[in-house]
Amino acid sequence: MAKIICIDFDGVIHSYTSPWKDVDIIPDPPVPGAIQWLIQLCVNIDFEPHIYSSRSKTERGIGAMREWIFDEMANAAGLDIAQKYIKNIQFAAEKPPAYLTIDDRAICFRGTFPSALEMDNFRPWNK
Repeated sequence: MAKIICIDFDGVIHSYTSPWKDVDIIPDPPVPGAIQWLIQLCVNIDFEPHIYSSRSKTERGIGAMREWIFDEMANAAGLDIAQKYIKNIQFAAEKPPAYLTIDDRAICFRGTFPSALEMDNFRPWNK
């Protein structure tokens, strides 16, 4: 059985350098290497990629993410690759029961709870 990898969209796949506009407006390019990595994840039968985001609350948001990823895959690797592998990506409306979550706005819990100062000082990798 494939392991579910829950992947945040904004800040992990989509570079998210522009201010938030709406669930279906995705103006920025991918994070460097994100599309190639996502394709490799789709090829690996041991993993099942699930995209989950605040955009996932609406069908418009899910549709926009699916279309954006498809277009970026087609630009990076060709239309045939995009058509083949977009089917391997799940777009979750709710947080899936993941083996692993990849998110730019998370603290890995290692048995010690973060202090208020640590949480207040948190910055995503690209800020």
